[in-house]
Amino acid sequence: MTLSTSSLAQPADLPALDKLLGQSELASAIQHYGLTLVTQQLRLLLAQLRSRAVAQQLPTADVEPAAIIQQLKQQLTTVTASRLKSVINLTGTVLHTNLGRALLPDSAVAAVTQVLTQPTNLEFDLTTGKRGDRDSLIEDLICELTGAEAATVVNNNAAAVLLMLNALASQQEVIVSRGELVEIGGSFRIPDIMSSAGSTLVEVGTTNRTHYADYQRAINEHTAMLMKVHCSNYAVVGFTKETTLNELVKLGQQHQIPVTVDLGSGTLVDLAEWGLPHEPTVKETLTAGADLVTFSGDKLLGGPQAGFIVGRKSLIDIIKKHPLKRALRVGKLTMAALESILALYRSPELLPERLTTLGLLTRAKSDIQQQAEQLAPSLQQTLGSDYQVASAPMHSQIGSGAMPIDSLPSYGLIVHYLGSAKASRAIMELEQWLRTQATPIIGRLHKNALYLDCRCLTSEQAHLLKATWSSHPL
Repeated sequence: MTLSTSSLAQPADLPALDKLLGQSELASAIQHYGLTLVTQQLRLLLAQLRSRAVAQQLPTADVEPAAIIQQLKQQLTTVTASRLKSVINLTGTVLHTNLGRALLPDSAVAAVTQVLTQPTNLEFDLTTGKRGDRDSLIEDLICELTGAEAATVVNNNAAAVLLMLNALASQQEVIVSRGELVEIGGSFRIPDIMSSAGSTLVEVGTTNRTHYADYQRAINEHTAMLMKVHCSNYAVVGFTKETTLNELVKLGQQHQIPVTVDLGSGTLVDLAEWGLPHEPTVKETLTAGADLVTFSGDKLLGGPQAGFIVGRKSLIDIIKKHPLKRALRVGKLTMAALESILALYRSPELLPERLTTLGLLTRAKSDIQQQAEQLAPSLQQTLGSDYQVASAPMHSQIGSGAMPIDSLPSYGLIVHYLGSAKASRAIMELEQWLRTQATPIIGRLHKNALYLDCRCLTSEQAHLLKATWSSHPL
């Protein structure tokens, strides 16, 4: 419908800014948001309305003070809303990189909360009264759990590898198997990290087969390190050959060259004890003779984002003195969370109950199935007869590159479209609808269906889902 000229507002019809700010209906907004922000957003809104008036696209009803104030309040709500939102993870990936990886247990959250509001001895030695080393807050604990001589921590595992290479192999050569030149999330690649560290990468072997002799032939007076990279985010199968860590350690000792291992999503315990696939532990790797091991804090460890370097004390001492160490160090919040998480590993038999990540990985399929079956009717009622909602078995992933070819038996909901419109478009619109709720619901698309895996769903979130589906029909 085309509006008549008489029903369209002119720029002169817009009320003055001061008049609007004086309206009693705006008093609560000014008290909540502050006069500065309210004034700024009101100016922007009036400018937009003026542009519409000039273009003869502004109805007179939209220039009424009450209408402008209502729109302003909506604008203030939008502009002040947090960009970082809690979401419901129904992807089936437990350690989802894009969704923040490991979830911290209550004990770690309490530890972080405490240091948020009070001064701490982050770099203050309470025994001597002098400046301290923040690594000392967790170094003894991580050494106890891994058998390492010394340890240091930085802000993620990529930083740990970068610092290790920069401190020990800058302007020198590092030998790595071609089959281990991995790319991790966000297109960060081992060769690129080496280049940034000033190290020269020496590739040996082939993609699928690297022999002991390949390393042996590559060693020369410029070799500073033999490095193994745990292929945690892919697997090469078939006609393969890998030089073992024990063999590499023997070679390194013969030539007095450090052997380092990037374990990526390194774990401190044998996950096979809980029926999960075995993953090399940090302690196993050090016991096998590795001089240094790097690994993440927010993957299988179940803690906050961090990167560890553990191993021989003489090498750790060199790394700690490198200028990059200060640039890559972690803050008090990470230290508080790490100390709390690491302390849980002193009682490994209690880990599934106390460590959120392990609890999710070991959750019984029967519990997940019961939850999915309880949710199916409410979602079916919300979506109507154009959709089919069925509870069904599915497979979860550990995520963040850990155990790429292994999966966990799980259960969830599969949604198919049965209506007359194009199925792929209807399913994509459903996925978008769930993703744009006040609490976003994140599933995964597969073969023109929407999969909602319930492995990571808490009971509180399940109640929220039912409330969301019943009050916000598609």
